[in-house]
Amino acid sequence: MREAVDAIVNAANSRLSGGGGVDGAIHRAAGPGLLEECARRYPEGCPTGEVRITGGHALPARYVIHAVGPIYRDGRHGEAGLLAACYRRALELAARERLRSIAFPALSCGAYRFPWAEAAGVALEAIAQGLQEHREIAQVRMVLFNEELFEVFREEVERRRRCERGSDTK
Repeated sequence: MREAVDAIVNAANSRLSGGGGVDGAIHRAAGPGLLEECARRYPEGCPTGEVRITGGHALPARYVIHAVGPIYRDGRHGEAGLLAACYRRALELAARERLRSIAFPALSCGAYRFPWAEAAGVALEAIAQGLQEHREIAQVRMVLFNEELFEVFREEVERRRRCERGSDTK
């Protein structure tokens, strides 16, 4: 929430109404104007796998990109594709708005129960692809809510590095 970037991504619910976890923390830090703007601009909310943008209000970031990740059921209902779409669409929107820096949480990894290792793979792949398409974005940060989740993402980054070097076939 206190990231010095052009936009932070909110792990939003489909009503864009604030809530718990990252979503609630962002709404509290941004102040009541964020909820008011969401209700005014997006009265129908936002479908899963899509994103919407608002001002940052009291946040240091100029914008908030609200991404509605999937609730994880069993991995056989398109959850990975919807999660990847959130990251890709957030980057597309950032590029369209000419933003140069963006900070993501680990979407769907809290109350939506997405398995962390799978979510890390999906997120990092979608971000890598998005940055290939949108080279004007200079910086992407992952802001993770605890040390355990950080380790899962770090391990995925290391696994990807080994694969790039050809020393890991996983």
